[in-house]
Amino acid sequence: MKRRAFIQDSIGAAAAAGLSSPADRGTLPGRNGAVGTAHLIELREGLHSLYQLDDAYGGGDVRSLARRHLTRVQRILNTADFPETIGRQLQLLAGETAEHCGWLYYDADDQIQARRYWGEALTAATVLGDDSLAILVLASLSMQASYEGRPRDGLNLARAAQERAVRYGSPVLQSLLASREARALSLLRDDSTAKKRLTESMRLVERSERGRPSPDWAAFHGHAELDYAQGLLYTEAGHHHAAVGFLRAALAHQDRTYGRNRALYRLTLARSLVQADEIDEGAAHAVESLEHLEEVESGRVTRRLKEVTGLLQGVDAVSARDAADRLTEYAELRGAA
Repeated sequence: MKRRAFIQDSIGAAAAAGLSSPADRGTLPGRNGAVGTAHLIELREGLHSLYQLDDAYGGGDVRSLARRHLTRVQRILNTADFPETIGRQLQLLAGETAEHCGWLYYDADDQIQARRYWGEALTAATVLGDDSLAILVLASLSMQASYEGRPRDGLNLARAAQERAVRYGSPVLQSLLASREARALSLLRDDSTAKKRLTESMRLVERSERGRPSPDWAAFHGHAELDYAQGLLYTEAGHHHAAVGFLRAALAHQDRTYGRNRALYRLTLARSLVQADEIDEGAAHAVESLEHLEEVESGRVTRRLKEVTGLLQGVDAVSARDAADRLTEYAELRGAA
């Protein structure tokens, strides 16, 4: 398969732009070297490159780069000389990089490691008194709790993040957190409150230009994310036909730069179509998802692929059997690659 070689070439290009070894580049300080604003900018550009790679390809193949970047920031923080203002920014960058490591491990479906890195990031946020980082970590932990079947924890974590976010006055940020609450409430079978929170989330995102800008890390949140959340809410309630409409919209609204999300959305749409007895169309979307999967390494997407394959295998229809065979063949080839 060419997928891994393609991704590694892309990672190599990003490394040259901001993630290569300090020893190779010669611009970052060594032991007892002085750190300035230029070094800080360079390190932050490296983190930005990691965000872009993750959006396109998922967490699986990006984790090693993220770990290296975190180690680099921590080494500089503990061995170099810098003024207090630079030191605080380095600590914040270490916390943000740890948070992103947590996200990458979450996406790769390694939840133990995800919790470890998110715990490290939350410690940094607490030490620095940085609410923005704390909100990000709490929102991530809420998402993970719901994913792992701990919706009560997910709800409490989302509300803790929301309490800190109110002072920011950012409708997009509050919308994101309301959608995390709605997801947890849906899993708790409180459909009425879940729908109210999701409606509020949609209303808030429509007001995005009226309040303060959202943090950079919340840039992904918008109509596609909310359509997907609405689709999941109907799925949890067993209303698969209603879910299909929202999942179609989520896929249509999703920016093509988010390759991992497009793969996940299409597979989720295929799942709902099969569950709604729209077998032929569901099978077609499942097969079409293989095009996205060539470029994606995500444990969450792989889990959804297995789920859809299992559903198709249980359907007595030619299109379902053919699609299940193709998905199974793809999974076997990918496992051998």
